[in-house]
Amino acid sequence: MLTLHHLEYSQSFRVLWLLEELGAEYELKSYNRDPESNLAPDEYKALSPLGTAPVITEGDLVLAESNAIIDYILDSHPDSPLRPTPGSPDRARHLFWFHAAQGSLMSTQGINMVLGLLEQRTPGPISWLLKKIFTQVRTIFLNPRLEALFELMEKDLSVQPFFGGANLTAADITLIYPMLAARDKGVFAGKYPHVEQWFDRVEQIPSFVAARKLDDRPHITFRF
Repeated sequence: MLTLHHLEYSQSFRVLWLLEELGAEYELKSYNRDPESNLAPDEYKALSPLGTAPVITEGDLVLAESNAIIDYILDSHPDSPLRPTPGSPDRARHLFWFHAAQGSLMSTQGINMVLGLLEQRTPGPISWLLKKIFTQVRTIFLNPRLEALFELMEKDLSVQPFFGGANLTAADITLIYPMLAARDKGVFAGKYPHVEQWFDRVEQIPSFVAARKLDDRPHITFRF
């Protein structure tokens, strides 16, 4: 049987939601982060090549990386509409957002987060210089890229209700983690109404509600 090794406050929520949406048989094994370092416990790191979440096991298989896991699970559910097939009018849209979640959105958010951590932990004498440099990086590179992504989201969601088209797909599932992180920072409030409506739709889906109960956390926080 497939086992999802679920680390609190992590990207593995997406796999949990996927499994609930598929009605798949699986075992859930949860792990807590170290309260001081915020890192995964040694037991978890022993499973994952990088000590990151999510990780699944099935027999001798150990697989990490969110989208790899999602594709692997969907291979066992070939009739699922969560992955539009070649020839489907929603195929290209689904593929774009499925990969933009990790390739564009999360990578840009991650750089922004690392810059913030460096600002906080750099000693006083050079902190002012780093802050100036990082502000320029955000202004010239990071913020314009994020704004372009959010504007494209708003445009696409004004035409169809989900990122993968007319119905929920794995694109929505893989986007949920960075999207909730952005919402927690107030990015969408009052500026992207169709994105906010997408959140409303998603949070009423029974499988999402069930996954949140199993996750047993008040909200998802963007952490590595």
